[in-house]
Amino acid sequence: MPLTTVLIEDNPTIRDNLIAAMRELVGVEVVAVAATPAEAIGALDSYGHSWHLAIVDLFLKGGSGMAVLRRFQRRGAGQRMVVLTNYPTPEVRQRCLELGADAVFDKSTELDDFFGLCMAYAAG
Repeated sequence: MPLTTVLIEDNPTIRDNLIAAMRELVGVEVVAVAATPAEAIGALDSYGHSWHLAIVDLFLKGGSGMAVLRRFQRRGAGQRMVVLTNYPTPEVRQRCLELGADAVFDKSTELDDFFGLCMAYAAG
C-alpha cells in the first residue's frame, strides 16, 4: 500500500522532481501539493487521518512551514511529518523537532537519507 503523501513545497521545479523521484524510489502516492501554509493546513485537514506522510518545506509563499508543524503537532500515530529544507541549521532542526517533526533533512546534501527514511516508512 503506497504512502498517502502531502507535499508542501512552493518551488515547482523541486516539487515536480520530488514527486517523480518519490514515486519511482519509494512508491508514494502524492495526493496533494501545497505552496502556502494555508493550503498545506487545508490539504492535511481534508485528508483527516488518511494521510501518512507530510513533507514540509520551511520557506513557503506567504509564510513558514513551522506553522504547519505547529498545527499538526498532535496527529495520528501513523502520520509522519518530515522537513526538507535548504536551511537545516542546528537551531532550525531543534525547533522543527520541538514542533513535532519526525525528521529534518537538507535538500542539497541529505536526499539519500530522506529517501531512505521514506522507504522505511513505506515498508511499515
